[in-house]
Amino acid sequence: MRAQIIELVAQALGYLKRDGELDIDPATDIQVEQTRDASHGDYACNIALVLAKPLGRKPRDIAELIRARLPQSKRIESVDIAGPGFLNFFVSQRYLRIVLREVLARGESYGVQEPGSRPDILAEYVSANPTGPLHVGHGRGAAYGASLSAIMTAAGHRVHREYYVNDHGRQMDILAVSVWLRYLELAGQRVSFPSNGYRGDYIYDLARKVRRRHGDSLRHSGHKVSDGLPGEDDNADAEKHIDALIQRARDLLGEEGYEACFSVALETMVDDIREDLGEFGVTFERWYSERALETSGALERAILRLDEAGWLYRQEGATWFKASELGDDKDRVVIRENGRTTYFASDLAYLLDKLERCSGKALYIFGADHHGYVPRLKAAARGLGEDPDRLEFQLVQFAVLFRGGKKVQMSTRSGSFVTLKELREEVGNDAARYFYVMRSHEQHLDFDLDLAKSHANDNPVYYIQYAHARISSVFRQLKERGLRHNQAIGEEAIQRLDADHEQALIRILGHYPEVIERSARRRCPHVLAHYLHDLAAGFHAWYNNSVFLIEDDDELRHARLNLVAATGQVLRNGLSLIGVSAPEKM
Repeated sequence: MRAQIIELVAQALGYLKRDGELDIDPATDIQVEQTRDASHGDYACNIALVLAKPLGRKPRDIAELIRARLPQSKRIESVDIAGPGFLNFFVSQRYLRIVLREVLARGESYGVQEPGSRPDILAEYVSANPTGPLHVGHGRGAAYGASLSAIMTAAGHRVHREYYVNDHGRQMDILAVSVWLRYLELAGQRVSFPSNGYRGDYIYDLARKVRRRHGDSLRHSGHKVSDGLPGEDDNADAEKHIDALIQRARDLLGEEGYEACFSVALETMVDDIREDLGEFGVTFERWYSERALETSGALERAILRLDEAGWLYRQEGATWFKASELGDDKDRVVIRENGRTTYFASDLAYLLDKLERCSGKALYIFGADHHGYVPRLKAAARGLGEDPDRLEFQLVQFAVLFRGGKKVQMSTRSGSFVTLKELREEVGNDAARYFYVMRSHEQHLDFDLDLAKSHANDNPVYYIQYAHARISSVFRQLKERGLRHNQAIGEEAIQRLDADHEQALIRILGHYPEVIERSARRRCPHVLAHYLHDLAAGFHAWYNNSVFLIEDDDELRHARLNLVAATGQVLRNGLSLIGVSAPEKM
């Protein structure tokens, strides 16, 4: 309906410009929004206020001209002018009947746009280093990315979902050496564990797996491991110590032995992450290996392109990218003094590969602590000769758990963090998925564990699911009473749905396609989450004040059951997009 009102206003402006009544810029953006107060109509347009200053006219006078030239529409009952010059549109009963028929006719496809009607998007999200289990912070990025991808798909985008596996570089080396040291402990060797190694029981689990697969073949004495290594009295020394320890592991094990330990850790962690996300309803079309960038030649090709464009220089044995000249806050090392490429070099290659594989936008969904990547990757795109506007970034703020009104403390490297799996086991997938997206991703999220587990109306996911369960119970009772539902008769008797609660509910159903469009355009799944809560509230209000299974008035029963069925359909459609189930019993 919103799009149709925009078209009506655009036609009116066209007539006014053609007839010389208003000198209007053709590029003027027409904004139409749903009203919050029903007394102000169903939709409001502020175009008269927008045009007032450039035209030097009073907005109410402009609004009068526009209203007078609006084409007739059977879906619009009336148009009022309110306040300083808002155009308020009231939809007609005919439109409300069309809404109900469309929901029932289209079913699961109601609100869904034609695939490919909007630009393609390559969405990358989660992409956590496979150095440990996913924690609750990763969970918010996963829920946001999966929900947004589903919503954008429903809005007509072709979305390719991708997880970038950081399986190359220093953090993976720290994981490998952490596992090897625990392996040596299990083999009876006394070794000192580095302060900045990876801890937690999962490291022992990985070490046991290495031992089962390779026996004592990777065993060396604790003296050989630690002899001559620098100490780790402070943070700087600790970093030197872990780097020396990694090199010692390579020297003692050889590349084949080191790779054996490395690969067990990598494969196990990636498999665990894939399984964890899959159980959370988050899947990807591709798990993209950072290592593959080197083996495929993509890394070398990206660096060569920068070099040929004159964006690289050598200094103190390293190769640098002139990122500061292209919008970044400083230049970036691409190749270290030892000849090894940096993480940033991999980012360059992956960026180029993304843009070559996708005709539309490359959407990066990062944690808020990665905000520095935005100017860095924009500069990289410019250096590679690509359009930086094809890159889009959404930063997801942190999630903090509360139990009993108190914050749950977490620390990742020490191993004392709450995993996504633990969260899912405590509150369930449905509550986790909904709670993660019920607030804007740009806001910090206080995740109330007690509320998420409660079976009360102040738990929003329970409240919405309970509405669907009530709908299912209506049709179970219909069958138990030996009554029937005839959709065709209900459509013929649609004028019987004239009660305030019924009219309000149909209006909410009619907003669903616009909610999908707005959620996708603004990249905000919480808009859909809030809508579903409003829809559930509208249904509960009607349910508590109406009788559906009327035995002595078939027409009214069928009409009301049509509205019940339509509400259930939209609840299922919307819940599925944010990864939440629609139970039939609760």
